[in-house]
Amino acid sequence: MSSPLQPPAGRRTGLATLALLGVTASWGSTFFLIKDLLDRVPAVDFLALRFSIAAVALFVVAPGAVRRISSGARRRGLALGLVYGLAQIMQTIGLEHTAASVSGFITGMYVVATPLLAGWLLHERIPAAVWAAVALSAAGLAVLSLRGLSVGPGELLTLAAAMLYAVHIVGLGAWSKAPDVYGLAVLQMAVIAVVAALPTAYDGITLPSRGADWAAVLYMALVCGAMALLAQTWAQAHLPPTRAAIVMTTEPVFAAAFAVALGGESFTGRMIVGGGLVLTAMYLVELAPRRKIEAEVPHLAQ
Repeated sequence: MSSPLQPPAGRRTGLATLALLGVTASWGSTFFLIKDLLDRVPAVDFLALRFSIAAVALFVVAPGAVRRISSGARRRGLALGLVYGLAQIMQTIGLEHTAASVSGFITGMYVVATPLLAGWLLHERIPAAVWAAVALSAAGLAVLSLRGLSVGPGELLTLAAAMLYAVHIVGLGAWSKAPDVYGLAVLQMAVIAVVAALPTAYDGITLPSRGADWAAVLYMALVCGAMALLAQTWAQAHLPPTRAAIVMTTEPVFAAAFAVALGGESFTGRMIVGGGLVLTAMYLVELAPRRKIEAEVPHLAQ
């Protein structure tokens, strides 16, 4: 039964889906910003700066949040942050050795990996409608992003990153509980910042030299980093991992929309077809028969 201070389970699921859509939209808005910024700031330096600012911002707002969560939740937060941080590093290094379009499609393969991991690790039964949505999502990502595929070190690193993103989604869905949301987000962000800073620690971090670049970094750190991870952590306390992964496939759709609206790119038929497939997948999974929230989001013992 819902608490008087909480909306009913069905409404919380809808709010969680909307929150995750907002997170994904913010991520999609970063592509054209990062593309421009990386001409002046090395990729790993940018990641270290972005996640360090995000971690400090979250900590300053509630410095005692990490202390208030259980020791088990802290251990799991450390693990989730490590997984996400490694995925960021692998994806960034892989992007230096492969085309951005191919990298985007391979990264999106976490949509396929998530239900497999959820079924294996959480013993979660995946409905047929969700499998159909996974297939549609993968097809949509391919149409949006894929323009030929060769297998090399960059592709392999990016695929490894996609698998780690899937592990993070499944782990967050299993371990995120409403009372621990903020502390878990702070801890994850701090670990991500440390992992991102390690590759560039030996020669120092190259800082942006222009005001516009600082504005872009702050937006990506505070809105697309700190606030997004907090919203994702809360949303995944109320959504099953597979459903969350399918909602997150809208990232390339938002990226294409922002690139056309603000980045000066042309609107293409690929965007219509690929985006349509991804949105159809989302609609299909939202129509799938609902089980009780407690059964739909398995939480591992704390």
